[in-house]
Amino acid sequence: MHKTLLLALALSAGITAYAKKNCTDEPKDKWMSEADFKKKVEAEGYTIKKFKQPGTCYEIYGTNKEGKKVEIYFNPVDGSIVKAH
Repeated sequence: MHKTLLLALALSAGITAYAKKNCTDEPKDKWMSEADFKKKVEAEGYTIKKFKQPGTCYEIYGTNKEGKKVEIYFNPVDGSIVKAH
């Protein structure tokens, strides 16, 4: 039974690690400022309802220019999209 528990814990730890996004390997001093990033994204037609900075990404929850809900992870260095839902 202990092996099953250890396997379950190992798998859940792996899923958590996998879920964390890696958007850049660049140090934070090379990242776009949050203010500049938000201006760039809004100029592209996005509305930001919630902004997060998980790990090495900038993440927004909001709407696109068509008004559809979005969740997008961006590279904080150049503002390019890494993953979108």
